[in-house]
Amino acid sequence: MTETRAPSKRTRKGAGAVPDDTSQADTAQDAAAQAESPPKLPPREAAVEALMRLAAEQPWNDIEIGDIAREAGLTLAELRDLFPSKGAVLGGLTRIIDRKVLEGDISGLEEEPTRERLFDVLMSRLDAMTPYKPALRRIAYALRGEPLSMLALNSVMLNSHRYMLAAAGIDTEGPLGQLKLQGVVIAFARVTQVWLEDDDPALARTMAKLDKEIRNGERLMERAEDARRLTAPLRALGRSLLDRRPRTRRPTPDGDETDPAAAI
Repeated sequence: MTETRAPSKRTRKGAGAVPDDTSQADTAQDAAAQAESPPKLPPREAAVEALMRLAAEQPWNDIEIGDIAREAGLTLAELRDLFPSKGAVLGGLTRIIDRKVLEGDISGLEEEPTRERLFDVLMSRLDAMTPYKPALRRIAYALRGEPLSMLALNSVMLNSHRYMLAAAGIDTEGPLGQLKLQGVVIAFARVTQVWLEDDDPALARTMAKLDKEIRNGERLMERAEDARRLTAPLRALGRSLLDRRPRTRRPTPDGDETDPAAAI
């Protein structure tokens, strides 16, 4: 009895060709290799990941932009279109970390006290930073004696932690908004120093430090709020005096927005 088969949808090299077991095996191996290989990253992320791999293996000051381009599989022209400097590539890591935290499961925190919400968000940030810990340890050591680089990183972290506080349900606008932002940046930098040296999987030292910094920040904000209430009459008087002065319009400088991390 003859069995009827549906026509094959595969393209054959020649009619009546006999299947080659070796070719089929090679094809299967290639397909398996493609399935196991990680998906290709967008160029910006590829550059950041390349820098982190290099920084985990060699001193920060030995890494050149050409090394980053080669490691990322980019030309120098392509890397230049993405980042103006090595420091800007490092600044790009904060966006990757931000996205991982903000896309993570941070639901269910609405009913928690503010302290607990912020603690969970910042611990999630440390979790997202864990794959880069060896590189960050080397980078932190190298930048410790470079105040200009630390100042540039501070500007980057202010933008980053604005979103961390928003994720924790903490507003950053108003008279005390900038104080909150700068306070959490400084506090998280102190926590990160402990975290970089904390090899305990439970991160007991890190969590204790984070809890202490958050409580200190709460006390600072309470004192700042008290001071703001006490000085309200003086501030109102100052505003009234300023409103009486003639104002001159200053020209707005032209130019594109620059990346503060480029100064690193």
